[in-house]
Amino acid sequence: MPGENLSRDEARTRGRLLSVDGYDVALDVRSAVQRGEAAATFRSRTTVRFRCAEPGAATFADLLAPSVTSVTLNGRELDPAAVFDGTRIALDDLAAENTLVVDAQCAYSRTGEGLHRFIDPEDGEVYLYTQYEPADARRVFANFEQPDLKAPFSFEVTAPEGWVVLSNGAEEGEVEGAREALPLKGGGGRRAGGRHRFATTRPISTYITAVVAGPYHYVSDSYRRTFEDGSTLEIPLGALCRKGLARHFDADDIFTVTKQGLDFFHDHFDYPYPFGKYDQAFVPEYNLGAMENPGCVTFREEFIFRGKVTEASYEGRANVILHEMAHMWFGDLVTMQWWDDLWLKESFADFMGAFALVGATRFTDGWITFANRRKSWAYRADQLPSTHPVTADIRDLEDAKLNFDGITYAKGASVLKQLVAYAGQDAFLEGARRYFQRHAYGNTRLADLLSVLEETSGRDMAAWSRAWLETAGVNSLTPQATYDAQDRITELSIFQEAAPSHPELRPHRVAVGLYRRRDEDGALVRHARAEVDVSGPRTVVEELAGAERPELILVNDDDLTYCKIRFDADSLAALRARLGDLADPLARALCWAALWGLTRDGLMPARDYLDLVLRFAGRETDIGVLQSLHTQARTALEHYSAPGRRETAARDLAEGALRELRLAEPGSGHQLAWARHFATIASSEADLQLLRGLLDGSAKIDGLEVDQELRWAFLEPLASHGAADEAVIAAELARDDTASGKRHEVRCLAARPSADVKAQAWTDVVASDVLSNALVEATISGFVQLGQRELLAPYAPRYFAVIERVWQERSIEIAMSVVRGLFPAWLVDRATLGAADSWLAEHAEAAPALRRMVAEERDDLARALRAQACDEAAAVKP
Repeated sequence: MPGENLSRDEARTRGRLLSVDGYDVALDVRSAVQRGEAAATFRSRTTVRFRCAEPGAATFADLLAPSVTSVTLNGRELDPAAVFDGTRIALDDLAAENTLVVDAQCAYSRTGEGLHRFIDPEDGEVYLYTQYEPADARRVFANFEQPDLKAPFSFEVTAPEGWVVLSNGAEEGEVEGAREALPLKGGGGRRAGGRHRFATTRPISTYITAVVAGPYHYVSDSYRRTFEDGSTLEIPLGALCRKGLARHFDADDIFTVTKQGLDFFHDHFDYPYPFGKYDQAFVPEYNLGAMENPGCVTFREEFIFRGKVTEASYEGRANVILHEMAHMWFGDLVTMQWWDDLWLKESFADFMGAFALVGATRFTDGWITFANRRKSWAYRADQLPSTHPVTADIRDLEDAKLNFDGITYAKGASVLKQLVAYAGQDAFLEGARRYFQRHAYGNTRLADLLSVLEETSGRDMAAWSRAWLETAGVNSLTPQATYDAQDRITELSIFQEAAPSHPELRPHRVAVGLYRRRDEDGALVRHARAEVDVSGPRTVVEELAGAERPELILVNDDDLTYCKIRFDADSLAALRARLGDLADPLARALCWAALWGLTRDGLMPARDYLDLVLRFAGRETDIGVLQSLHTQARTALEHYSAPGRRETAARDLAEGALRELRLAEPGSGHQLAWARHFATIASSEADLQLLRGLLDGSAKIDGLEVDQELRWAFLEPLASHGAADEAVIAAELARDDTASGKRHEVRCLAARPSADVKAQAWTDVVASDVLSNALVEATISGFVQLGQRELLAPYAPRYFAVIERVWQERSIEIAMSVVRGLFPAWLVDRATLGAADSWLAEHAEAAPALRRMVAEERDDLARALRAQACDEAAAVKP
């Protein structure tokens, strides 16, 4: 990726020099429907009006394009060959007021970066959409690609006739007399197209501009709100997807959540939605979950469910819808000045998404999911060598790309949840309202937010920020109690510890819950609770002195703070014996998460964790928690179990999954979750025979509907164990000859246990750039089968030999997929750990972002080895 980077220092210099008054962007994408070379590029013509604080100075505009036809600055024709180097356009002798016009041929993308072009294998239709964050708008039009140079944008798109074309602003209609005929390269006549003009936006950053174009299936609705002063706001709503997914598209549910979210944010933010319409486009081959383009939000189309899914999937989609909606205020209306303060939008959107989910929708247990899933992501990220403060040091765009991580999203959101407990919800929301009013359409830094929160809360936000936002690492909180002869607490203390690498002990507002058996039904329930401010290495909880002796002491009950929960010996023993009796679902989720943390840290043997899953997961009522337990159990089996015990553990886990599958309520989400889990760990001949029978109809499980998505889930383990060959996979594709089916087929083909298959998959991903981003992801997923360790072993040295070249030659999105996805973690041995250490030592000058990813994967491997040692040691204990 040489020449594509932009440093913070360069951005600051340019930001001080320039202010941008507006963009007029005209794109001609009629070539998208052609084939071959004719469909490689599209015309992009950009007019930028900007001012310069130092007339006579020089700067540059950003553009990644195969060729530039013309460049005009203030009426002066510049020689493209002289001023354009493939990534930047040099601009010198600037005036106080300037007009830059750039006419270029830009490239369609196959990597999900820039203007992505997708051909639907089902019907041959072509679909386009843009994705820019952090800096890929320059792949589509010339601009000043940094978040603080905000400006109004006017887009005009010439597209094939009959296409749905969307941008950030509302369409103002096809331009009168604008139907043109496009000469087709290589002959074959001409194709008509229409020119679509869109309303000029309010000032926004380049990375949230958007264009979506193609024969999309479009559904409309509207939202209307009357405010206390009698004024009304009407927002046109739209939802769209590929035509091939229209029969699965539940737009009504999407609109329901959308309207609930708009009500919630209007109630709490007291700032009307500022961007006119609100379209939500579900697009193919999308790298992210979603993107908050104002007025034109994009989502991965996997949020349109082709088969039966659990309620957790609907909750997850609703959370993402609300997360992106929160960005309309946090991120779009008010934007961080540079990527150092990425948390100013992502942490807030992550928190507000969960906050709105619980407060406005049917998903009232959203905080359980937050505690169980989002915070697990944060805890993992915060223990990597690459952990960083929530407010990060982002030197350049490559740093920025990697900082869309568990710290910026989930830890930041967890810290905000702690802030609400610390400062109070009313003060927090009033601070947000003042923040929007003062900085609308502008850019901010950390100090801007802290100042309003200090005003509204009366708290010392500088001290809070130093502890929570400006230091890295996660604290551990452990209870210790003493009792009198009547089994009442004489003293309960909370001990706080920090990792030596990040020794900061933070202030925590925590709830401490005491749990004991309820006589009438044997449930483990809370009988006492106290909130306390924990600070320093030891805090005494005076409020609980005299309470009856509990079976379980739960620190951070109700999940108010961000910490590792540890247990005293009695509490851990109670959980080993009675975890399934814990009645409160949030408390139970917190305990499961804490036990998983002990396992990851090598403090609980993997066999003990798997035993807990086998005994108690079947009693878990929260479907999201259950699905997390399934994922964690598989990780414990494949990475943390002692190698000599892995086969036995796998058999036990598969038997347990099949037992729970047969016991689950027919047709329930729990039954579906157990079916999917069973498929991921099935390995015996009997297991595989059952999967074959469920596919061909010779076996039945009462209530289990084997729809197309579940068929693919059953077929992959058959393929990976050599029980389904290429012909069987081809026959399944014939049943499901769709874009989704193609991805599944590619994954299953790469999963087969053959040296030739693995060699071809490696070549397709590493040595070729023919595959799209989605098919790269599918191929890597199929290639890495942890039951094929011997087959994959030769690729460990090849990985370390090629990753630097991959990083240099491929787009950052594809390079990240390869570097992370093909790291040889499947071996889980010290030789691979040594190879990673050697690569890091010998490549000190490699790109920092590449080194970071290798170091992270190396750290996960080292953690797995420590966990295996813990599990091995458990086998020899008397």
